[in-house]
Amino acid sequence: QVQLVESGGGLVQPGGSLRLSCAASGFTLDYYTIGWFRQAPGKEREGVSCINRRTTYYADSVKGRFTISRDGAKNTVYLQMNSLKPEDTAVYYCAAVPGTHASSSYYLSMKSYPHWGQGTQVTVSS
Repeated sequence: QVQLVESGGGLVQPGGSLRLSCAASGFTLDYYTIGWFRQAPGKEREGVSCINRRTTYYADSVKGRFTISRDGAKNTVYLQMNSLKPEDTAVYYCAAVPGTHASSSYYLSMKSYPHWGQGTQVTVSS
């Protein structure tokens, strides 16, 4: 049974940093792509970044500020978020989909993912 549990959200001032974690169970990271998505109030859920054993992808809005990584031994994916802005405020979700060979547009689309975590709130405010 695929399970994803996010943690690490919270309140941070503009310019600050947070690291989100996505602990996966029921499958091996090597054969899956893990995506991070976010949803702000009144907005659609959008792709932020994704990672598999072949590559990583980032949305333009977070390039140079966010870094995605994975620890195979812990079956966990991380999202390091630096230089945070108020517009980064959202509920952040991790998601999993089998496979590692599709395009960035596929992996940054929420429609591609059958498995989701419960989300963690990130608030950037002074």
